Formats: sequence, structure tokens, C-alpha cells
Amino acid sequence: MNAPVHTRCSIVPPYLLSRLAGLEDPRHHNAAAAARRALVQLDPIHSARAAAPRDPSRGAGTAVVLALRRTISDARGTETLPGEAVRREGDPPVGDAAADEAYDGLGATYGLFQEVYGRSSIDDAGLPLDATVHYGQRYDNAFWDGFRMVFGDGDGEIFGRFTASLTVIGHELAHGFTQYTSNLRYQGQSGALNESVSDVFGVLVEQRVRGESADTAGWLVGEGIFTDQVQGRALRSLKAPGTAYDDDVLGKDPQPATMADYVETTSDNGGVHINSGIPNHAFYIAATRLGGYAWERAGQIWYDAATGGNVPEDCTFSRFADVTVDAAKARFGEGSPEVEAVGYAWREVGVL
Repeated sequence: MNAPVHTRCSIVPPYLLSRLAGLEDPRHHNAAAAARRALVQLDPIHSARAAAPRDPSRGAGTAVVLALRRTISDARGTETLPGEAVRREGDPPVGDAAADEAYDGLGATYGLFQEVYGRSSIDDAGLPLDATVHYGQRYDNAFWDGFRMVFGDGDGEIFGRFTASLTVIGHELAHGFTQYTSNLRYQGQSGALNESVSDVFGVLVEQRVRGESADTAGWLVGEGIFTDQVQGRALRSLKAPGTAYDDDVLGKDPQPATMADYVETTSDNGGVHINSGIPNHAFYIAATRLGGYAWERAGQIWYDAATGGNVPEDCTFSRFADVTVDAAKARFGEGSPEVEAVGYAWREVGVL
């Protein structure tokens, strides 16, 4: 089969970068310059792309579990990938916060997929996990390019280093998981689902490491990457989309929580980072309605849906909702609390 062209998926939405790029206040000179550089790689048609392999026969839970293999490389302020390898599997910490955070984050994400869902790496065939840190000069983003995770250090005014948030690491690696399963097209509702799946598994990675239940977790994506100059806690909130930040410089978090506020737009590939708030909130509702650890029942249902072969590349919210309900029935039985919780969640956000 032909390998698809895979879009570079980044954690910071283009509408935030555009806002920062237009800043004229000299206090934010570095942030504006950094955002302009980051936008070069995020033009409206995502011209920066990589041909990424995908085998749709993988992901059915039949893989032989292989050993975790991580390699962390350092771009040393350049935009040349992969950079120089500085830490490989089994090596001790190197004393560089970004390199060691990336190493630990890859391990935590691998652990969720392997230990909870029985998946051997993101491709279910033991794919080595690679990451590059210190990418570019004051680079305001982190992204999955189809082969590896790449992290900037931030501009120091608005954003700090992107490895500081475990949810960012889990989010970006989950784009690789989607690449090897449903390969959701990065446009419109399917693109918003692509972003949402990454947000869901990103928060589940963090919750599992912290031992947080659905009721006690913060449900934030990107907590810790803003500097103390920003009025906001994170990039997105699954618990309350639209409330992650409200800042004089960044503006207000634009995410909707329900279909009543769905944003029709041609920017951001049809609002993939904005409208992901709707399926995000549906997962939050289902997980908290079920209680306990979110990665166990709600997370298992979302995992089954993503890997079951019933999510098309151009999937809509309503189709994905139906697939998750069917996945809950298949695993837990018709009329089970899990089926009720998933159906209730999608109705609450106006999808079903």
C-alpha cells in the first residue's frame, strides 16, 4: 500500500501563534519573533509534511510485546533533525531537564499503552520511540512529524520548555498512535477528533503517573508550559473547555464544550484545535460519570474505538460517538453502566 502523507501535528494552535506574532509591545519582542518563526512551519496548507508509514493491520491487540527502546537527541538550537543522540534506553539521566523529561515522558506513554491496553509501542509492533529536544531558537511549539517527537524551548516570555508538561509529551506521541490506527484526516471534525484523541491519552498518561482518579484530576493539557506572566493554567481543559486561559496577550481560550457553540472556520484546518473541545468534554463526562481511574474503563473504550477498524479517516463526531458506544457494548455488555455513561456524555455535548 502507499504510505500516506502525514501532517505535522503541533501542540500550540496557529490562532495563538498568529496572535503572538502580531504583538507590537516591546516587552514581548522575543515572543512575537518566536511566534513568527513557528508560523512559517504552520501555513494554512501545512506545507511541512513527512511521508509517514502506516500498516492498518496493526493495532488489533495481536502483537508480541517488545522491549521499550528510547532515543533522545539534542538539536542544540538548530532545526536539523534528529540532532545528536544524548540518551538512549537504559542510560542514566544526563542532567538536561528537557532531555530527561522527554525520556521519562516517552516511557510513561509507552507504559500506558503497553501495561494497560497490551499495545507494543504506538504501532503495536515495538516501534522505537525517538524525540528531539532544544529544537530551534526560542521555538514556540512541540510536534509529531510522523516519525519522532520534537520539542522547542519556548520564547521565555509566554512559553517555557515544552517538555515541562507530561500531557504535551503524551499528546504528541498519541498523534503517532492515531497515525497507526485510524489515521484521522487532519481537517474539520476528523481533525478535531485527531487532536482530541491526543488530548485524551495525554491526560491519561499524566493521571496514571500521578495516580489521580477521574474526580481528582485537573484534566488540563499543557499545564506548566506557560511562564508566570500568563494568566492561565494550560492550553486546553477537558473539564471546562474555554477556561484554560484568559490573558491580555493571549486572549481567551476559544474552545466550545458543546455543539451549540461549534465554530465554523476555514483557519486551523477547519478548527481542529478549537472544536476538539467538544469530544474532549464528552470523554471527561463519561470518565467522571464512571468514576475511578479514567484510563481503566473510559480510556479502554476510547482505545477499543480507535483500534477496532470502525473509525474512517474522515470520521465525524457523530460517527465516532456511535463507535465508542458500540465499543462499550462489545467490552462491557448491552445496558452496562459503561454504555450508559458514554451515551449520556455524547448527548450532553449535543452530538447524539
